[in-house]
Amino acid sequence: MAGNPRNGRPYRRLCAAQRALGLPCWRCGAPIDYSLTGYAAQRSREAFTLDHAIPLSLGGDLLDPANARSAHRRCNSARGNRMIQPQTRASRRW
Repeated sequence: MAGNPRNGRPYRRLCAAQRALGLPCWRCGAPIDYSLTGYAAQRSREAFTLDHAIPLSLGGDLLDPANARSAHRRCNSARGNRMIQPQTRASRRW
C-alpha cells in the first residue's frame, strides 16, 4: 500500500519550487509570510500553503505545476474544494 502522496519527494519539490517564487496569495493578493517554517508555519494562518486551482477532489492533478498556487493557510482553508476565481483587490484610488 502506497503512502500519502503529499509526503512524497515530488510533492515536496513542487512545494519548494512554488515557495521559491515568493508570490502573493492568489486568493486575496496579500503578501505571504514565507519566513514561517516548521511548527510556526503549521500554526499561522498567514503562512504559505500550496493550493490547487482545480481542487483534487474535482479532478485536479496533485503534481501539476500549472495547477499549483501560493496561498495563505486561511485563504486555502476558507476556499475548501470550491471552484471560485481569485478575488481582485479594488484600488483605493477612484
